[in-house]
Amino acid sequence: MIIKKRDVNKIINMNNKKNKECYFCVNNLEVDYKDVRTLRRFINFYRKILPGKRTGVCAWHQRKLATAIKRARVMALLSATHK
Repeated sequence: MIIKKRDVNKIINMNNKKNKECYFCVNNLEVDYKDVRTLRRFINFYRKILPGKRTGVCAWHQRKLATAIKRARVMALLSATHK
């Protein structure tokens, strides 16, 4: 069996993946809509909520995070758009 170079690179890259850990579980924090500085870590430049797969937040905290960001927008603590 001949192993091609690209296949070897795939295997090496798969083994080097770093597991993302939930920011809130690791630091033992609760999601709070008033904590704008923390919420800003989980939205992009266009003020869209980033997916949990990208941020590493667990599903439980991702749901709470989405609700908190939406509440902060309604309370005008976070802007809804980037302008």
